Amino acid sequence: MIVRVLTLCFALFSAFAIARIPIPTDFSNPPRQQASRAWPVTSPLPRPDGLRPCCAFGYNLKAIAFGIPLPFYRLNNVVEADNIGRHRYNDSAFAALLNLSGLGSENNGILYTRRGGFIDIAHVRDTADMTFWLFSQIQPRLGQNVKLTLGEELARREIRLFAFSPPSQPASRYTLAAWLAARLAYQVAAWHEVAQWYGYESVSGFSEAVSAFSPEDLYSNLLGARIAANLILTGHATSVGEYNTAMNTALTDALLQLDAQPAAQTRKHFDRIDGLWWNSHCRVPQKFLVLRRDYNTGSQRLPTLPPGESAPPQSLMLPEMLDGVSLAHIGELRLWPGKFMKQLPVPTRFYRYSDFPALANMARIIDAEQRYHVNSVCEQ
Repeated sequence: MIVRVLTLCFALFSAFAIARIPIPTDFSNPPRQQASRAWPVTSPLPRPDGLRPCCAFGYNLKAIAFGIPLPFYRLNNVVEADNIGRHRYNDSAFAALLNLSGLGSENNGILYTRRGGFIDIAHVRDTADMTFWLFSQIQPRLGQNVKLTLGEELARREIRLFAFSPPSQPASRYTLAAWLAARLAYQVAAWHEVAQWYGYESVSGFSEAVSAFSPEDLYSNLLGARIAANLILTGHATSVGEYNTAMNTALTDALLQLDAQPAAQTRKHFDRIDGLWWNSHCRVPQKFLVLRRDYNTGSQRLPTLPPGESAPPQSLMLPEMLDGVSLAHIGELRLWPGKFMKQLPVPTRFYRYSDFPALANMARIIDAEQRYHVNSVCEQ
């Protein structure tokens, strides 16, 4: 009996020790990381159930609902790299509600990093989960004609995989599936920014325009895609449990590589750009609470760093080609006309990722016009 107890204790200790092994994210550009072998892969996963509640840009934010200021509501928003909680693959709306109420395992918010600017942890996690889900769907069917549906965000979102002859080496096929999943997951995130600006509301009647093209959003999403690709390529996609455990350390390690700062420094940086990048007198969801936006939807990015930051910025990107295969030719995101498209122009047939820059540029032009005429004083 004693031997069995000791054996169990050793197994638990070993599992914990393995969970704490650092998994540094490879930030090489262009990405050079490849799988050393075709690792075991989880069976196809359920699609992530919506997006985590993310944060409007700023801290200690006030709110307004149905035109009435909420006098005692304050949203802190600020987190630290060593206090972001335990990652949980987002396959449950109930889990999302727990996180929103503060009872879930995750602690999401914004923190400042000297090399990556402001990072929204919810955006990082969402795109990492989407990458993991897509990989579980793509890897066993790479080279086949496949259609994956994602539900509507103004448009009907659809992932199309195309038939081709994949690499003969199992590790090469595994690598190709991982980077294709990361690329498509990032495109899904970029579309969300477009959709928010053109009128998408996850809760009817509550505008999300305040969050559209927020300066930290897509860099955070791209960081999530790179972290997830790293975990997949190093064999941590065998199960949801393995992925969650690996994300616990990989996310913190990535933030530390970007020189994550304590909460006091995050608040100090927010204070320095108050009135330039955000307006602390505005209330969520007033659109021009956010004054600085990043309309670049590309997957080759530099962080939006505030004035005075001297640390070298960490560029991030995703590969365009692998083993002579163009990723754009073997899979793409398609956005078909939906039932409620709000201000989104109806496409001739469907939108592709290549259409995003034009949609984002129109948003930039209109925002510039609105900011010129908008009353600079928000409700107190």
